[in-house]
Amino acid sequence: MSEESVMGRKVKELYKTLCQSEWNATVTGVLVAFLSVIIMAWWRPWGAVGAIRNWGDWIMYGITSLVGSSAGIFSYYGEAPKSVFMDSGSVIGICFVVGAFISACLGKDFAFRIPPYREMVKAVIAGILMGIGATLAGGCNVGGFYNAIGNLSAHGFAMWIGLVAGVLLGLKLLYVEMEYITWGDGGSATIELPSSLIYLLGISALFGIFWWAYSYAGHIENGYMVSLSGVIVIAAALGYTMQRGRWCMVQGFREPHMTGNSTLAKSVALSILLVAIGAAVLKYSVPMRAEGVAALDPANYVRGTFGWGGVVGGFIFGLGAMLAGGCGTGTLWRVGEGQVKLIMVVPFFAISNSIMTAWFKANDFEGKGLLGSKVYLPEVMGYGGTLFFIAAIMGIWYLVVTWNEDTNKLILPM
Repeated sequence: MSEESVMGRKVKELYKTLCQSEWNATVTGVLVAFLSVIIMAWWRPWGAVGAIRNWGDWIMYGITSLVGSSAGIFSYYGEAPKSVFMDSGSVIGICFVVGAFISACLGKDFAFRIPPYREMVKAVIAGILMGIGATLAGGCNVGGFYNAIGNLSAHGFAMWIGLVAGVLLGLKLLYVEMEYITWGDGGSATIELPSSLIYLLGISALFGIFWWAYSYAGHIENGYMVSLSGVIVIAAALGYTMQRGRWCMVQGFREPHMTGNSTLAKSVALSILLVAIGAAVLKYSVPMRAEGVAALDPANYVRGTFGWGGVVGGFIFGLGAMLAGGCGTGTLWRVGEGQVKLIMVVPFFAISNSIMTAWFKANDFEGKGLLGSKVYLPEVMGYGGTLFFIAAIMGIWYLVVTWNEDTNKLILPM
């Protein structure tokens, strides 16, 4: 065999590994953690609900422009929101979806998958519940749980409790649906595009991401836009990684109680621990840094929902995520691969979160402590104690789900 043919075979194997094969869950979790720390070091933690809320703000602003802002909820939308291409949360969300789209196209996973009629109804309900839950909890599964704990905030643990309960109820409702409900089974379809077109779209999107980042980086007079250039690339990498690894946090809560499988639960636990270590390094005030300050504001992703807000919000969000078939990030990367049900979830998620957040901000519910407390764990137990605590909790979670994998003691029966 010639050297050229060997090299060609190696290129094909590398392409298959990077673009076509499903990535190992543990590797995916480590990569998500790595990119999470990188984006924090670059500027700010990432999230999903910030983007969705910005899109909801624009929808509500558009409706308000038609009906007027003199009364009710429309009074919150008198001014235009920040541009979807300038709001950092929105840019993260757009690029996350584009990154997932690139992965789906290059892996030939992209197709418009139309769900049965019943799933369309569930999409509407799910989106509304997820928007309400994310407002109460101070974020979706990223800002309220994953990056909350990762950023050393106690409110992530409050949402965690609610998420588990919501997922369990959602699983029980799924069993009831499977056994008793037959309405709406029809209507599903899959619309596939030509393989060559899908590949071309993926390559075009890839170049589009780098062009967008390069164009923003060129505005040296505008530090905000220059900062967004790095966010564009990192957020796209996160979307690509999660789609390629099919990494959905709600599955980490569901599978141990449905099938006993603990693969994603263990991956999420490891990923959170790695983010927490990275955040501690960035938030700690190292004397040798410029002026001895932290590289990342310790207040980032520390919300005043350590209490009933986090628990109830997590419960509502977890139930909605089960009805949707994906958490906040799982919804967005599935949008990127053409899942019509999740595309339907997004606008209802956006509108409900926008309205709830506008109402909460107008009345300063979080600032008044009505949702719970704001607890930055290092202020209570120091950075070392906080990391030990998070490592211990993740270790316990790891042990419980692996024990359940062998015993099936925690599986919810049909």
